[in-house]
Amino acid sequence: MLKAALFGFIAGSALLIGAILGLYLHIGRRTLATIMAFGAGVLICTLSFDLMEDAYRRGGFDSVTIGFLTGAVLFVFGDWLVDRHGGHYRKGTHSSRHLARHPEHGESSGMAIFIGALLDGIPESAIIGVGLLAEQNLGVTMLVAVFLSNLPEGVSGAYGMAETGRSKASIMYLWTATALVCALSSALGYRLLGNSPKDVIAFALAFAAGAILAMVTDTMIPEAFENEGKIAALATVAGFMVSFVVSRLAK
Repeated sequence: MLKAALFGFIAGSALLIGAILGLYLHIGRRTLATIMAFGAGVLICTLSFDLMEDAYRRGGFDSVTIGFLTGAVLFVFGDWLVDRHGGHYRKGTHSSRHLARHPEHGESSGMAIFIGALLDGIPESAIIGVGLLAEQNLGVTMLVAVFLSNLPEGVSGAYGMAETGRSKASIMYLWTATALVCALSSALGYRLLGNSPKDVIAFALAFAAGAILAMVTDTMIPEAFENEGKIAALATVAGFMVSFVVSRLAK
């Protein structure tokens, strides 16, 4: 359980690191897009060869199908709710351009990005805990993938908050709190599902896979390709291949 909490905190700390990059280093959107594309490749490989495979071994087609579709539908619905309140830039690399044109949107967008990051971070961190239940290397792979997907989110959120005049100290406080929530979520995911029946764990793994695939295709890949095009394609392929090699070597 302690390891799950540590993994969740490390993954959540990417939001904090992203905030530091956004506030102090002004990292370019092309670099962010490349990181996002690489993370998308890692996630696609993870859900294809680890999450779904392990879920099927544990629960068969019924648990996998129900969990996968439920995860995708709930992610899309939750994402739509957050988008309606200005959070559609939380995974984006172009929030700076939007806020430059519409500074009056800064406060609502910045807080919506933070709320969206919190809502994303809780299930993603719980998935890391579930991954540790399944097998050691799956938890590590999920840690890397979620970490990479959180970096651009931290940059966008911090920039949006800074545009409203919020102090850097308060912004860092919010993202630190989010990282701690992620640690708790990962520990709870590990703890609550530790003694669950195989079908329940299979449902949770497939649920995670469905939600991840929906998130990758809805936010990460479109944003990465909008800003980087061909380089994003290569970065996605590289992320997939690195994840595949690491997961096979770890078995």
